[in-house]
Parts: sequence; structure tokens; C-alpha cells
Amino acid sequence: MTFGQKIAWDDTVLPFQLDQSDIRGRVARLDGVLDEILKQHDYPAKVEALIAEMTLLTALIGQTIKLRWKLSLQVQSKGPVRMIATDYFAPSREGEPAKIRAYASFDSDRINAANPFDQIGEGYFAVLIDQGKDTAPYQGITPIAGGSLSACAEAYFAQSEQLPTRFALSFGQSTEAGTDEHWRAGGVMLQHMPKASPFAKDGATGEQGLLIATDIIDGDDKENWNRVNLLLDTVDDLELVGPSVSPTDLLVRLFHEETPRVFDTQSVQFGCTCSEERVRNSLSIYSAKDLEKMTTSEGLVTADCQFCGAQYVLEPKTLGLEAKAGGGDNA
Repeated sequence: MTFGQKIAWDDTVLPFQLDQSDIRGRVARLDGVLDEILKQHDYPAKVEALIAEMTLLTALIGQTIKLRWKLSLQVQSKGPVRMIATDYFAPSREGEPAKIRAYASFDSDRINAANPFDQIGEGYFAVLIDQGKDTAPYQGITPIAGGSLSACAEAYFAQSEQLPTRFALSFGQSTEAGTDEHWRAGGVMLQHMPKASPFAKDGATGEQGLLIATDIIDGDDKENWNRVNLLLDTVDDLELVGPSVSPTDLLVRLFHEETPRVFDTQSVQFGCTCSEERVRNSLSIYSAKDLEKMTTSEGLVTADCQFCGAQYVLEPKTLGLEAKAGGGDNA
């Protein structure tokens, strides 16, 4: 399979700041990361579009957080797409890439002719932050609302974090001459810098009674936010995902009057943290009787990683509460 030539800014996130407006942001471009994620399963095109959007949001949000380990985004719903899960793992060392993984579960016979977002239905959008050992994980939840996953993320930041946030995203299958179709995604994230006392004195004006960005800022902050958003409204899809406009050139085109200041680019790649040890730990709470129900006719317990496709084949007697010393095979 032949994909398009790697572009210098593919699979990167560029942080920037608009000092005059007290707004920070990110520009992301994803290509190979999406190829690796989507090839793990045979997803319908509408599910692929949702995963592409969720992965792009994960890359943008993950880079804004002072993260020691993992950011997770999740959608749980009653629709044909039951769940979408993504993880962003912070670089373990300076200069190394961050890692992203994602997958979705869905009822294939319920996928319909509606647009991708309508395959989700009623449910919730969740953000989980785990800083690793000796820390308590954080979780924030907001209802599915607004007509897109990016709108759900905007609602989460307004409602749970009181941070005005805006996403402009584009994603789809690239049809470059001489190459096979493959998914590309690109986007811009804007976020007002945190304030000690969010405004919101007049209550929430968003869908389902949720806060929106302009509910939580006032005065000059609101004027600056609206002006920068009007500038972002002028962006087009090809500027977000195409090969001709680099992230820095895009920022100059959109925000040259705001004098954007850029920082070091963060590269991202597909990566998974599954391991036999993690599988064993997850099964350590089960009794031998419970494990017997999980054992195949060949007398083995198998576990598949939905993120990367790895399969673990283990001896039941080495698992669970009554585990005996011994190993298993990672196929």
C-alpha cells in the first residue's frame, strides 16, 4: 500500500500564544498516526470519521496539559457507536514523541445513513487525567451535545474547567494522485488563559443548560475572544489538512495582527502500553472458578488488545488469586 509522501509537519502539534489577547492555542496535523490507529480494525467509514476527530482532539488537548502520564478521552453512548476511547501518553523524555492510541466499539447492523455524529446518540463525553503512580486520577463528564465531538469538548472545558475553548477541525480521506486513499486530519485549538474568577454571572446559555465560552468571560477578555474567533472563522479545510500551508504560515495568515508566538513542536506517533504484565494484573482479582469460565477449549486464557491488536495467551494456573509461578506466551 502506497501513501503520500511524508510532510515535515505531519504528526506534529505546534503550541502558540497570542499574548495581546491572552489566548493560547495549538495547531495539529495527523497522518501516519491515523493510518496506524484505523488499520487495527475494519471500521465503517462513518466510524473512522469519528475516530479521526476524536484522535485529533486528543492530540490537541493532550499537548495543553502538564502531563506526566496519560490523558484519555471517552464517549459512551446508546447509539450505534457505543464507545470511542483514546489515550495520549506524554513523552517519557524531552525530545521524544508523545503516543496516541484509539479504538471504537459499534453495532454494525445499526450504522445508518445519518452523518457520523448522529451515530452516537444520547450519552456522555468524558475527560480522564492520570498522572501516574501515587496520584488520584481526575475525571470530568459532560453530556453529548452540540452536533460534533469538538462541540462536546468545547462544552466540557466551559462547564467543567471554566475555560473558553474553540476547535476548528478538518479530517477526511486524502486522494493524492498516485497514492491510495488514506485519512488525514488537521485542526486549531484556541483557549483563553485561566482566570482566577470566571464570570458566568448570568448563568449558562448553551444547549442542555451548559455553559459556553462567552458565559465565562466579560469586558476586554470577551472582546478579544470574539475577535480572535472571527479570525479563525476564515480558515478553510485545505489550510487545516493540506500539504501547502505549514502550521507557522497558517498562524501568520490567521493571526498576524495578534503577533503569534510559537514554541517547540511536539511530535506524536501511534503507541500502545499493553503488556503481559498488565493483563496478568487485570486478571489477578479472579478466582480459579472465574478463570475457568474464561478458559478456551484448548485450556488457555486469551486476551486481545483492542488498541493495537496484540494477543496474549496465558496458562490459567498462572493467573488470578490462586496463581502459581509460571509464564504465558505473548503471541
